[in-house]
Amino acid sequence: MRTTVNIDAELLGRAKELAARSHRTIGSVLEEALRRHLSEDGATQETTVLPDFGYVGGLQPGVDLYDREVMATLLHDDDRHALS
Repeated sequence: MRTTVNIDAELLGRAKELAARSHRTIGSVLEEALRRHLSEDGATQETTVLPDFGYVGGLQPGVDLYDREVMATLLHDDDRHALS
């Protein structure tokens, strides 16, 4: 199937060089690259591992993360309406 796309000149140049070195058409090089990208896109989603800082414990006594008034007091927040 024929189509028209805009490709960065440097990228197209590199693809043409690869095609010439491997005795292939530019179309086959671009098809292979697109197939490879599309097959890897969903299969290789990397997960990010967050560091474990080794904190042992929990909330300090009296801390209720769901009580805005208590949190404002503990954080010394004079403007309690800012948390609303």
